[in-house]
Amino acid sequence: MYFTDRGIEELEGRRGEEVVTLAWVAERLREFVDLNPEFETPTERFATWLARLDDDEED
Repeated sequence: MYFTDRGIEELEGRRGEEVVTLAWVAERLREFVDLNPEFETPTERFATWLARLDDDEED
């Protein structure tokens, strides 16, 4: 298990039954970056990755 998996496991355990919108998630990501500006780049990369999950992969 990676160190980051602990946070993912906690998120799933505490909030795994909740239903949220992507707009809610986007707002939480904005709040996180406002509080932790040093994580702006990885947060943007994560958001972009999520946004493009259904895009066809180019060979």
